[in-house]
Amino acid sequence: MSGSIKPYLTKEFDSLLFSYHGIPERHVHKTDPSKQHCLKASDCCDAAAPAHAFCYRHQCIVTAKLTAKKLGLSSDKFSFSFQSRLGRDEWLKPYTAVRFEEMPSEGIKKLLIVCPSFASDCLETLEEIAMRGKESFLHAGGEEFTFIPCLNTQTLWVKALADWINAFEKEPEKMLTCR
Repeated sequence: MSGSIKPYLTKEFDSLLFSYHGIPERHVHKTDPSKQHCLKASDCCDAAAPAHAFCYRHQCIVTAKLTAKKLGLSSDKFSFSFQSRLGRDEWLKPYTAVRFEEMPSEGIKKLLIVCPSFASDCLETLEEIAMRGKESFLHAGGEEFTFIPCLNTQTLWVKALADWINAFEKEPEKMLTCR
């Protein structure tokens, strides 16, 4: 993922937004083995807990932080959000659509956005983010909106998949037990 983002860092930008696919909060609560940790405090993902092995939100945040670190980005140059809500349930926050409207008033005028939950571009990345998201961001006062395409058929991604398949063929029992 960092390889797909890196070429876009050559231009001036205010922030990189990692927009993950959202899920209902109740799904996160269900996967918390303690039923006492996930989403119980605003910083639940920062406090060590066995629940992290199962928590989608925590894994998204860690992915964003590790990718930003690999790219050499400071914590003030990136953030994360969740997209694609349906129904009336509360979904993971912050909501991407809301962040598009808030960011320009926070001084974020030049935005880069990547959707790590999606291996390939689809309606949720192209229409929801690259088109409607861009329109919302610019309408709210943003100046530049750069959508970073999903991994799609990028050589690094295809090689990583091939490596995983080859590793699985050599040691299937090892691959099934790793996290």
